Amino acid sequence: MKNSFYSDFKTVIIISIIISITISCTLIFKYLCRKKINSLVTTKHIDPTSYLFATNFISAIIVIVGISFALIQIPEMKTLGHSLLAGAGIISLVAGLASQQALSNIMSGFLIVLFKPFRINDRITFNQTYTGTVEEINLRQVVLRDFENNRIVVPNSVISSNVIVNTNLNDTKVCKMIEIGIGYGSDIGRALKIMEEEVVKHPLHIDNRSPQDIENGVPIVTARVIALADSSVTLKIWAYSDNISNGFTMYCDLLRSIKERFDKEGIEIPYSYQNVIIKDSN
Repeated sequence: MKNSFYSDFKTVIIISIIISITISCTLIFKYLCRKKINSLVTTKHIDPTSYLFATNFISAIIVIVGISFALIQIPEMKTLGHSLLAGAGIISLVAGLASQQALSNIMSGFLIVLFKPFRINDRITFNQTYTGTVEEINLRQVVLRDFENNRIVVPNSVISSNVIVNTNLNDTKVCKMIEIGIGYGSDIGRALKIMEEEVVKHPLHIDNRSPQDIENGVPIVTARVIALADSSVTLKIWAYSDNISNGFTMYCDLLRSIKERFDKEGIEIPYSYQNVIIKDSN
C-alpha cells in the first residue's frame, strides 16, 4: 500500500514536470518566433502571415508531444501515449475530427495561408458587414481589429466560404469619389475647375496615370457632370491616395476645401427646403 502511494505520487510529480516543461517550451518557442518575425518584418518587410501560422502549428505539435509523454507515465494510458508519439494516434485524431468543425477550421487556415486571399495587416470587409485589419491567423480563427479597436473573431471555415473585399490585395491605392450638387444658376465650368484644383494640390493625392496616359496628355484628375437632378447639377471627381487611411483623410479634407472655395467664388450648393402655408380660418 505504501509502495503504491509513493509510486502514484512519483507519477503525479513526473507528469507535472512534463506538463510544466511542455508549457514553458511552447511559450518560449512562440516568444522567440514572434520576436524573430517582428525583426524580419521591420528590417526586410516580409509578409508575416505564413510565419505566424507555422508558429501556431508547431506550437500545437509541441503540446501534443508533451501530452503524449505525460500519458506514457500512466500505465493505463501508456499504449495511447506510444500511439500518439508513433503517429497512429494523430491519424486517429484527425479521423475523429473529420466530421467536426475543428478540422474544417484547420484546413481552411492552411488554405488561407497557402492562397493568401488576405494577409496580416490587410484591411478587409467580411460578409459585407465587418471591416477591420487582420491581426492574426491561427489554427482556428482569424482575428480582425475594427475602426473602434474592437476584435472580431471569425472561424477560418466561415471566413473562407464568404465573399471578402480586400483593399490591400496586390495594390494598396484607393480611389475616393466625391459627388457635389451645385445650383442650376452656378458656373459649371468654374465649379469643375475648382474641384480639380483642390484635388491636385492636396498633399495626400497621388498621380494614378500610367506612362502612356501621361504621354497622351490625360489630365492628372478629371471632374465630370454626372446627373441633372431636380434642384441641382451633380458633379463628380475621382481622387487617388496611396492607402485607405490616407484616402479617408483626403476625402474629408476635400469636402471642406471644395465647400469653402465654392462659398468664396459664389458657387451655390442647393439644399432642400419646404414652403409652409398657414391658412387663416377666419
